[in-house]
Amino acid sequence: MADAQNPPIISVHGLVNQFGTQIVHDHLDFEIDKPQVIGLVGGSGSGKSVLMRTIVGLQKPTEGEIKVMGEESNRPGQFGVLFQKGALFSALTVEENIMVPLKERGDLSEETCRSLARMKINLVGLPAIAAAKYPSELSGGMIKRASLARALAVDPPILFLDEPTAGLDPIAAAEFDQLVLELQKSLGVTIIIITHDLDTLFTVCDKVAVLVDKKMTLDTIENLLKSTHPWIQSYFHGPRGRAMLAKDENNETNGKSEHGT
Repeated sequence: MADAQNPPIISVHGLVNQFGTQIVHDHLDFEIDKPQVIGLVGGSGSGKSVLMRTIVGLQKPTEGEIKVMGEESNRPGQFGVLFQKGALFSALTVEENIMVPLKERGDLSEETCRSLARMKINLVGLPAIAAAKYPSELSGGMIKRASLARALAVDPPILFLDEPTAGLDPIAAAEFDQLVLELQKSLGVTIIIITHDLDTLFTVCDKVAVLVDKKMTLDTIENLLKSTHPWIQSYFHGPRGRAMLAKDENNETNGKSEHGT
């Protein structure tokens, strides 16, 4: 449990984001108290990316307080971000892309930056030959992994992944989900995934944050499935949600059969 010695990873209180007369977030309150994987979902215009930009300090909120590790000011290196479509620099190789945030630190030699970049390439499961490739030479899945390697460059304690499996085929998406699980367990980082992918939510996430009606509900999928809110009901109990629930139940039944229970 979070306390003065061990504050929440992220603490948000009374957060308001407003653009002109449009209120996107109306006094959001939530805490992430320990390293885990959080899914962030909501309808179009609910402000998922706005919330991410506000937390990482790219945008100033209209009102409210955001604390990261108990501090109001965001220190460099607290966040790594995988942007939609990767957002790699097209004129730089994969290795050079990953070196960018390392060089921005200003205290590392060129060779150290290069060595660390190669370590991150290996960490995300890319082959060594990917280091010298340009983004235009990569598949969609490799672009996502290269972008993740850049997000991990300075070993941030918090990662934001914006639609990481969008555009990937089912096999590549499933492999990326497994990579996220492995990284969270091995590195002990907090990972927040903005996604519409129900497979990702059910497979990877410890909790899901739902942005609806300008407010947030943060809970386990098990509890969200019991919600009576119309949007949450439609999201998790619609055709795709029902398919995922049936898949989960089938996997659980098969697991019990294999163990003779």
